[in-house]
Amino acid sequence: MLDAGLKTQLQGYLQNVTQPVELVASLDDSAKAAEMKGLLEDIASVSGGKVSVRLDGDDARKPSFEIRRTGTDIFVTFAGLPLGHEFTSLVLAILQVGGHPPRIEADLAEQVKALDGDFLFETYFSLSCQNCPDVVQALNAMSVLNPRIRHVAIDGALFQGEVEDRKIMAVPTVFLNGESWGQGRMGFEEILAKIDTGAAAREAEKIAAKEPFDVLIVGGGPAGAAAAIYAARKGIRTGVAAERFGGQVLDTLAIENLTGTPHTEGPKLAADLERHVRDYEVDIMNLQKAARLIPGKQPGDLIGVELENGATLKSKTVILATGARWRQMNVPGEAEYRNKGVAYCPHCDGPLFKGKRVAVIGGGNSGVEAAIDLAGIVAHVTLIEYDGKLRADEVLQRKLKSLKNVDIITSALTTEVLGDGGKVTGLTYNDRGTGTSHTVELEGIFVQIGLVPNTEWLAEGGVALSPRGEIEVDAKGQTSVAGVFAAGDATTTPYKQIVIAMGEGSKAALSAFDYLIRLAPAEVEAQAA
Repeated sequence: MLDAGLKTQLQGYLQNVTQPVELVASLDDSAKAAEMKGLLEDIASVSGGKVSVRLDGDDARKPSFEIRRTGTDIFVTFAGLPLGHEFTSLVLAILQVGGHPPRIEADLAEQVKALDGDFLFETYFSLSCQNCPDVVQALNAMSVLNPRIRHVAIDGALFQGEVEDRKIMAVPTVFLNGESWGQGRMGFEEILAKIDTGAAAREAEKIAAKEPFDVLIVGGGPAGAAAAIYAARKGIRTGVAAERFGGQVLDTLAIENLTGTPHTEGPKLAADLERHVRDYEVDIMNLQKAARLIPGKQPGDLIGVELENGATLKSKTVILATGARWRQMNVPGEAEYRNKGVAYCPHCDGPLFKGKRVAVIGGGNSGVEAAIDLAGIVAHVTLIEYDGKLRADEVLQRKLKSLKNVDIITSALTTEVLGDGGKVTGLTYNDRGTGTSHTVELEGIFVQIGLVPNTEWLAEGGVALSPRGEIEVDAKGQTSVAGVFAAGDATTTPYKQIVIAMGEGSKAALSAFDYLIRLAPAEVEAQAA
């Protein structure tokens, strides 16, 4: 099942197992069950006796297996073969059940251990989803820390009957004690905050008590991470308030144009960015969404950033790096059927539409790439483009047009998402040439029409915005407000690319430092008072 190279790597990892582990399989006579048996036996064969296999499991889901600490009630469950993006989740689960501590801050681990109640989580994932491992790994770690938390990770493509019954049309989808609980990427801290209902108030109180920063960065994507590193290296007090560290990079699959890194994936890059930032004395405040900017009355005054939880952070300078998000169609039915057939990540959710008909909205590179990917999974793809022609690179267009199960419709304006109350059943569009309306029957719609900057919260902060809502910046990253700088996809800087965001974030940090050292001594003393 596993090749020789992977077995050698796995053998090295399993040396960290300190307590015996049993892999308890519940199998049927399917081909997948035979593959699972082979996988588990391969793992045990390189464990040096630390991992054993049992074939007497009685789980109703077959094929599935438990990873159990021998003689205890500590275990996690996988229903399906956790390969692809989930292979790392499998290895981590074995290590953690086997006594190797999760890489979690001590206060968060104690918070999990103190949770009162019985929690049964079920996470539906797909092997091609880059967002799913974060959820699977977080809930697995929690179940190891607190035995009253149970977690089952379920391959939606293998258990399609459950997916249909539970009307799951996006991954990851999480159920808690049998009820729908959450969808989409969630990290450890976010899941914990959602379980522990008192955590937000405690965190707000903690944040409100913080001393003013020299530079406060709002946003934790490539621009924010680069700004934090450059600021911290100057020896100044640096803070980062981020809704989710990594930003939109977390939703990106393959990255092949980052200079010096021929290939990486978004979640890995995001983890690398956070790890690099944490090498310095940076105060990272995750899961914090900015609500309002409070500029100083004159240059040199402290600047405030009010968060949605009610706390206000203060700083001598602020760098805005809030990035952008997927643009929505804003047509009737889109919001109602989001995650019920309307999706924005073809890599994550594509496998759930196997054998079905879908549409891709958008004829740029992202839209055409999505249509090509989906054509290998679904029965049929209809690509709908507003313009009179596709805007993607010619090589992508040639590939798309060679596919037999793809239709391309140009000069078309999508006007409505149709559904039966539970799921998408089609869409309507207007032919911009003739004005006639048409209906396409389908089960899924993947929206790929660009980005919109996350700047709505700046409406009252005095920061000048472009007609597109982007933060206007000069060559140094300075905004229209003294002491407030900006970088990345939220700004007017052209070309929304990771490498450009990193450069702009670095520049903004250097500009903020230059601003600080040029403040008059009296102004510095006033801020410190």
